[in-house]
Amino acid sequence: MAGKNPLQKCFLFIILSLNLMSLHAETGQKKTYVVHMDKSAMPSPYTNHLQWYSSKIDSVTDPKSHEEEGNRILYTYQTAFHGLAARLSKEEAARLEEEPGVVAVIPETRYELHTTRSPRFLGLERQESERVWAERVTDHDVVVGVLDTGIWPESESFNDTGMSPVPSTWRGVCETGRGFLKHNCNRKIVGARVFYRGYEAATGKIDQELEYRSPRDKDGHGTHTAATVAGSPVRGANLLGFAYGTARGMAPKARVAAYKVCWVGGCFSSDILSAVDQAVADGVHVLSISLGGGISTYSRDSLAIATFGAMEMGVFVSCSAGNGGPDPISLTNVSPWITTVGASTMDRDFPATVRLGTRRVFKGVSLYKGRTVLSPGKQYPLVYLGRNASSPDPTSFCLDGALDQHNVAGKIVICDRGVTPRVQKGQVVKRAGGVGMILTNTATNGEELVADCHLLPAVAVGEKEGKVIKEYAMTSKRATASLEILGTRVGIKPSPVVAAFSSRGPNFLSLEILKPDLLAPGVNILAAWSGDMAPSSLSSDKRRVKFNILSGTSMSCPHVSGVAALIRSRHPDWSPAAVKSALMTTAYVHDNMLEPLTDAAGAEPSSPYDHGAGHIDPLKAIDPGLVYDIGPQEYFDFLCTQELSPSQLKVFTKHSNRSCRHSLAGNNPGNLNYPAISALFPENTHVKAMTLRRTVTNVGPHVSSYKVSVSPFKGATVTVQPKTLNFTTKHQKLSYTVTFRTKLRMKRPEFGGLLWKSATHKVRSPVIITWLPPL
Repeated sequence: MAGKNPLQKCFLFIILSLNLMSLHAETGQKKTYVVHMDKSAMPSPYTNHLQWYSSKIDSVTDPKSHEEEGNRILYTYQTAFHGLAARLSKEEAARLEEEPGVVAVIPETRYELHTTRSPRFLGLERQESERVWAERVTDHDVVVGVLDTGIWPESESFNDTGMSPVPSTWRGVCETGRGFLKHNCNRKIVGARVFYRGYEAATGKIDQELEYRSPRDKDGHGTHTAATVAGSPVRGANLLGFAYGTARGMAPKARVAAYKVCWVGGCFSSDILSAVDQAVADGVHVLSISLGGGISTYSRDSLAIATFGAMEMGVFVSCSAGNGGPDPISLTNVSPWITTVGASTMDRDFPATVRLGTRRVFKGVSLYKGRTVLSPGKQYPLVYLGRNASSPDPTSFCLDGALDQHNVAGKIVICDRGVTPRVQKGQVVKRAGGVGMILTNTATNGEELVADCHLLPAVAVGEKEGKVIKEYAMTSKRATASLEILGTRVGIKPSPVVAAFSSRGPNFLSLEILKPDLLAPGVNILAAWSGDMAPSSLSSDKRRVKFNILSGTSMSCPHVSGVAALIRSRHPDWSPAAVKSALMTTAYVHDNMLEPLTDAAGAEPSSPYDHGAGHIDPLKAIDPGLVYDIGPQEYFDFLCTQELSPSQLKVFTKHSNRSCRHSLAGNNPGNLNYPAISALFPENTHVKAMTLRRTVTNVGPHVSSYKVSVSPFKGATVTVQPKTLNFTTKHQKLSYTVTFRTKLRMKRPEFGGLLWKSATHKVRSPVIITWLPPL
């Protein structure tokens, strides 16, 4: 069994101590728990599982409380995994965990949302992608389940003109409620459901004045992600004139099923799990989940358990990596059967400038368009209320109530990024009488620029420019500035660039599994929006738009979900792992200036801990040549290497006959047939060599020959055997080994790549070598 070094164990203990705390509000002494059950253990007197589950809850609770509180069971789960969600006291939960047939009792977790250019940027021009889709009638039968805030069905992005009837294999329904009727579903939106029992149990009844207790999306986030996945083409789409063009999803002929799991107060695990369970039962082919809830061990991560069940049923699962960057080890959704997506920029931008009284000009970005317009030729008084240009303090963040009208009225105000939402700072400036805002990055964000739909003329600038502008405002008695918003520009170089906010590796739960898996566009993404929410998402903003521009790994995740739907339509027999492999091995690691991908946080080259296998290349992913396939049993054997007890492993054994077969050579998790290769040398310095094994499946030309090349490493020699793979039939599997021999134990991980190249295909795997510090 693979051990973990003391540093790792200590770090994991800290993470788990923080993240396994119950994050929901309490109602009395009761909390929601997700209870995982061993389906095969149901005694014969019971005729169905609900009957059995009810008896289990009754056995640990006071019968009087049932009369006072009604049914304790919120949900039962029976497709992706087996169990229930129930309201229990801490003592009741402890008693229930001791009951026969109960595998695990896990406290409710609260998850948070990870908040037209992209199809063209990704090479999915209309003619090419139409050809991709036209080759199969079954293209229209791919259904993507989107777990989010619901959907705004009137958006033109969900127009179903020209789509074939809903396939007879689809088992989903269109649930109705306030603002959502049966006719709101069509041949594009084929299903819509709501999940709120866990949310209401934790927070109280949903206020229907604030949000819809139906699939209708008031927030906008779910509409945006669903349209990014599979939105129908809409000509002339724009946000207040910005990003004008044709908006369309990655897979414009795919169907969407909306599963509303997120509400004003967050997204709760019992609801999310019910949605995953139901989506799999409904017949989705792809699940797009743009949310996360911290990192837990595999056996305590309910989303990991549910998505393992979805993977077993052939469903591809795409999740956002999180917006915790540029801090290392900030990832969520790290399970190897999940495709974890980081965010990158595109070659489109929304430039704006700041011109100081010294005539010096600084570049920034903005999406402001409103009645208030600053004259480009006129200089306005400039003020910064912070005390130090290099280290922000509370007064510099333009927090509510922090600005004195006497100091601000008629001036452009400099505000530091952080603490409160970026657009909210402009609202504070506007209320205090300011005429404009310069939003300056701090060290956390570096030079990354995210454009926002501000409520007053505002320009966002990078940290270096911000320091110079703040220094000028603090040292010049008559500091002045002017702002100019320049519209939309395309062809920006360099791009893509790793977004500073995109969460980073390594995956400390399993250092042998590279995370994130890959990058997709996640900065300044235009897509459909709710008719009930302003583009700034502020209640005081009365503007309404049909499309909005958002940034976050929430935006990059549906890009991958949509491309996975494209691949699935072309290769309906491929496993989720084969689809992931196709995306990873065809990803690129150079920008449009042919330089290595860089990191917006510091303009330095990024590493696989930042960009994974690289940036998605959809058209190449449809025809990858070779794939690294992984079946459910192999994923389970990976779990068998993770120091989980038999009872902890049991939460993943939906079928009671699944057991550890030790198919990974040497019981080494690094031998999971992952598209990325990670050699982890233990603390024992006597271990000088390590051999990892991989198997590739030919999905390209029947007869093909691939030759290998490996990048050089300072700390180790790398040998691949054999050096040539000769395929004679389609779907043929061939194996190879990679042997690492230490020359010099490096203090930091080393990164490189392994490439199999034929006359027609290149299949690339990132390679990471890590030496754990000696004990």
